[in-house]
Amino acid sequence: MAEFFLDVNVPMYAAGKAHLYKAPCTWIMAEIAEGRLAAAIDVEIIQEILYRYGALGRWPIGTSMAKSLLDLVPTIYPIAVADIRLAVQLFERYAPKGVTARDLIHVAVMRHNELHEIISTDAHLDLIPEIKRVDPQRLFAQKHS
Repeated sequence: MAEFFLDVNVPMYAAGKAHLYKAPCTWIMAEIAEGRLAAAIDVEIIQEILYRYGALGRWPIGTSMAKSLLDLVPTIYPIAVADIRLAVQLFERYAPKGVTARDLIHVAVMRHNELHEIISTDAHLDLIPEIKRVDPQRLFAQKHS
């Protein structure tokens, strides 16, 4: 069973240009690939990659990243109607505080699949007491201290 939900920003930073999050996110992706870090995603993560790279006109990169993530992450959850119903409830509560609809869908999927931690750079996830955000830099530092 997965220990963490993997937010889309982790593979995006790993594949992106030089940034403070690039090394930690690259390390996390390698840990997942080697089976040392148990992570899960939902199908919305793939949609986010396709949407982002499609908007940039970088279709080959989006396709490659989506295929790689589908092969790399062992657990990929569907999004069910029950997840969407919960996401709507969460949206009502947390959207006014700045949490995005996409992230609330992830939170709903996490709750229905008994995942409590998400690896993410998105600090607004700290506003949701039902889950715990694990910052990639902190996880990287803990494993290398």
